[in-house]
Amino acid sequence: MNFTVSQKKKNYKVNPLEMAQQQLETAAKIIHLDEGILQKLKYPKRTLIVSVPIKMDNGKIRVFRGYRVQHNLDRGPGKGGIRYHPDVDLDEITALAMWMTWKCAVVNIPYGGAKGGVVCDPQKLSEQELERITRRYISEIGLIIGPEKDIPAPDINTNPKTMAWVMDTFSMNVGYSVPGVVTGKPLSLGGSRGRTEATGRGVVYITQKACEFYNIDIEKSSIVIQGFGNVGYNAARIFYELGYKIVAVSDVHGGIYNPDGLNIPEVYSYSQKKGTVVGYKPAKNISNKELLELKCDILIPAAIEGQITQQNAPRIKSKIVVEAANGPTTPQADKILARKGIKVVPDILANAGGVVVSYFEWVQSLQAYFWKEKDVQERLKEVMENAFNEVVEVMKHYKVDMRTAAMILAVSRVAEATKLRGLYP
Repeated sequence: MNFTVSQKKKNYKVNPLEMAQQQLETAAKIIHLDEGILQKLKYPKRTLIVSVPIKMDNGKIRVFRGYRVQHNLDRGPGKGGIRYHPDVDLDEITALAMWMTWKCAVVNIPYGGAKGGVVCDPQKLSEQELERITRRYISEIGLIIGPEKDIPAPDINTNPKTMAWVMDTFSMNVGYSVPGVVTGKPLSLGGSRGRTEATGRGVVYITQKACEFYNIDIEKSSIVIQGFGNVGYNAARIFYELGYKIVAVSDVHGGIYNPDGLNIPEVYSYSQKKGTVVGYKPAKNISNKELLELKCDILIPAAIEGQITQQNAPRIKSKIVVEAANGPTTPQADKILARKGIKVVPDILANAGGVVVSYFEWVQSLQAYFWKEKDVQERLKEVMENAFNEVVEVMKHYKVDMRTAAMILAVSRVAEATKLRGLYP
């Protein structure tokens, strides 16, 4: 069978699964985690690899490769997004599923970690082809997803429309409407108000708390955001509405920089017309590499994994890094940033807003009772701030950095559930 796959190598120096396992082992060593529990948590509970054959617009059949990985389900059903990208592979999806386990545990919602993806380039596919890929992929993984099993959500290159196809496909296969099978849906299909911006809004809440904790005056700070997709744009928009200064943003084509601050609504409008932020005036065009190395107070990587590495970490000049993306900082870079005195707010805490509001959406779908947007935002803020405070308490108790503290908190909670449930059979 010939799968349609990309041979392009990853742009990070460390395998993401090795990164995730290394982070787990660091936390496990500090809390003296039982070796058997550690081994159970190092590997996914279930991995499904599927072929996704579809008929292209030209009438030819093309076969794509799809994945769904469920890392741990001891605290509840799996939760994790679906991404469409040419560089998707099994190690990446497995690492992301593991990070989802810790993310759900650190904000203390009753989910385990899962993740899915299809190896494809959405930029080269029509909307009809993407719909066929989605429907076939969901039909193939349908036996392991469901409101009580595993609830997908949007991720890179997927959106509410994609989730509508997911819900409809699953519902058609079981014979009745199942809105709780997926989150990130359109409002008219049972989605939650505030879900689209939830990850970005959570990043803002955590950035505010981190600045308060580290005595950084956010109102006088310069903010740099790598990535202008759903997370990066919404974080930038909310920061801007609060009156904070964003001096640089970027997308896959490059970035823009204005030390006096960017007008985010204007940048967004420009990017919608041109397909990129590059070329926006008044601002200077810069590369993503240059953007990461700008002198600033707050650096927010909101793109993909492995952006801050051993190679560029010595040139990072921010006071604090808030990880809006999953796994943007490699373990080697972490050590370099620590030596430089740069504080890192880890992904499993900083970008957990999306899964928190996905949990709210799941609850609303199951009850068929929907909340006001104000209620969603207030409850999100409460959950995120409580999680931050709990991580800080762990930091103080173990005298560790924030990433290690977040991992200790998350791993301890999952390990406790694993011990209490025992092994079956």
